[in-house]
Amino acid sequence: MNIDQAKSIPLALILQKLGCKPTREKGQKATYLSPLRIERTPSFHVHNGKNLWYDFGLDKGGTIIQFVCSYLESQNEAHTISDALRWIENMAAYSPAIKPVIEFEPSNEEPDIVLKKKKQIEHPALIKYLGSRGILLKTAMPYIEEVLLYNKQSKKNFFALGMPNEEDGYEVRNQFFKGCVGSKTISFIRGKQPKPEGIHFFEGMMDYVSALSYRKLIQFDEDAIVLNSLSCLKLATPYIKNYGYSVAYTWLDNDTAGERGTNSLAEFFKTEANLQHRRMNDIYHPHKDVNAWHMKQLSLSMS
Repeated sequence: MNIDQAKSIPLALILQKLGCKPTREKGQKATYLSPLRIERTPSFHVHNGKNLWYDFGLDKGGTIIQFVCSYLESQNEAHTISDALRWIENMAAYSPAIKPVIEFEPSNEEPDIVLKKKKQIEHPALIKYLGSRGILLKTAMPYIEEVLLYNKQSKKNFFALGMPNEEDGYEVRNQFFKGCVGSKTISFIRGKQPKPEGIHFFEGMMDYVSALSYRKLIQFDEDAIVLNSLSCLKLATPYIKNYGYSVAYTWLDNDTAGERGTNSLAEFFKTEANLQHRRMNDIYHPHKDVNAWHMKQLSLSMS
């Protein structure tokens, strides 16, 4: 895709694929909550006729290419014009070759749970919970935060571990609760290498940090995607399509759903030139998942 082709893609289509809906429409003009930052009063304006945008809060705007560069930068991703063109092509024109593993769409949010505060992990109960799963605090901290949540139904606050995802939501869990606050989608994690050859796929946050622990690492050289649900498989494909990865490592569960998910990814990998697929399941077989295997190595039992 070249620059002129990218500029012909409606910005409204890209915003729709990001889960953004206009709060107001009048003629060819639409107003949104900014996808580039957190705000309560909509100040992101799009002129659909001219295919231009302006964010009053940031005092910047421009074409769809300038928007995607700004969006990728806000997500801590590579954001050159070439990166933006590849991303636009993937988002607008590509239909992912991923067969559904879970037939229903996940709920976009836990309506009774509200995120009140986030910070680095300090709560003793959360540190103890990590330890019970065989995870050192120093391994978890770069990727998982401590979140304070409010249950509107019980009217009580509680703490949990939270991994941020690509739509500013959080996958949250503690010893007694597992769920999602905000949009349900994947978590994309950059590796040490600026342009890595490989990418890893995990079902959940505990599997990801368990694999790091197994390899005695704080960060993979390669990129990683934590799916947070097998229903999010199709959301991962724009991050891979035409990126140039040479190896894809899958660490999905050793159960029927995990096998179906692995097979779906395997079929998609075949559509990418020179992309090899390495199933990592033999490492943690016959255990259900990476964390269960990791706990077994440490003689820990699931409480």
